[in-house]
Amino acid sequence: MFSPTSRLAAKRLHGIRRMFLQSPSVSAAAAAAETSRSYSTALNYHIDSPDNNPNMKWEFSANNLEKVKEILSHYPSNYKQSGVIPLLDLAQQQHGGWLPVSAMNEIARIIEVAPIRVYEVATFYSMFNRTKVGKYHLLVCGTTPCMISGSRDIENALLKHLGVKRNEVTKDGLFSIGEMECMGCCVNAPMIAIADYSNGSEGYSYNYYEDVTPKRVIEIVEMLRKGQSPPVGTQNPNRTRGGPEGGNTTLLGEPKPPPCRDLDAC
Repeated sequence: MFSPTSRLAAKRLHGIRRMFLQSPSVSAAAAAAETSRSYSTALNYHIDSPDNNPNMKWEFSANNLEKVKEILSHYPSNYKQSGVIPLLDLAQQQHGGWLPVSAMNEIARIIEVAPIRVYEVATFYSMFNRTKVGKYHLLVCGTTPCMISGSRDIENALLKHLGVKRNEVTKDGLFSIGEMECMGCCVNAPMIAIADYSNGSEGYSYNYYEDVTPKRVIEIVEMLRKGQSPPVGTQNPNRTRGGPEGGNTTLLGEPKPPPCRDLDAC
């Protein structure tokens, strides 16, 4: 008997093989539908589509070109490739939350490396989206503390309310739902992060919403739909940031300085 992991790998490889064996008569729409499954957390392949191919012209905006210069100024001139991650992030913000292959090629040109060097980074990190996302990209934490605190119920409530599957975009283009690994707020589990691409790179924001419930995440979605700004951080009115309900019971004043060090002399 094959293990579940082996069966899953075989199924994915079979799916890829089917795509490459399709006849040339397959429509562009069908090809685009196939690429909709090409996320950074999936198998790392690219198939050209009308809105994502190397022949498309892509450039940083004038404002972002200034940011590109500022980013590269942090690195030696012979190590411009060190700026690949912030440049990918900036390109993703400008392009509405995802990275077409032409944007990656432009970054490769700027930092003077082979395009594959940029593809390697974009396909490794799950925060880089290689297909379209919604203007509000909702990321549900799926790591153990959030999972045992109900993150699957959070995700299911969002998927049902918006009528999509994971990594699909709603018909109005406003929302998409993905999964993110540990966001470092385990004490406030479960939590979601929302990347707001509704105003491009100039108005981009990335906020945490913690101590959420299935009911509360739907309320947050509807506030965003109305153009409102939900309060960030903990959604539990009885907590302040990461403190316990009812307020802190320790560390109620300024801590005493270490007796062995003169802080004023530093």
